[in-house]
Amino acid sequence: MKNTLLNIWNFYLEGFRSMTLGRTLWLIILVKLFIMFFILKLFFFPNFLGNLPTDKDKSDYVGKELIHRASP
Repeated sequence: MKNTLLNIWNFYLEGFRSMTLGRTLWLIILVKLFIMFFILKLFFFPNFLGNLPTDKDKSDYVGKELIHRASP
């Protein structure tokens, strides 16, 4: 089992070492993930519950919003 995991690790390690175009593609992927999860979160997903002090206030707010959005 240990030898198999070591062989798998070495396979991927050597594969990443010998990549040329792959490194650029991984960099593009990481930049896109950063943009999606950090930059877009700031603009499109505001923290509505951050200004409510207690868990009770937060649960009341969520309950009212669910009822309000569900009713026509």
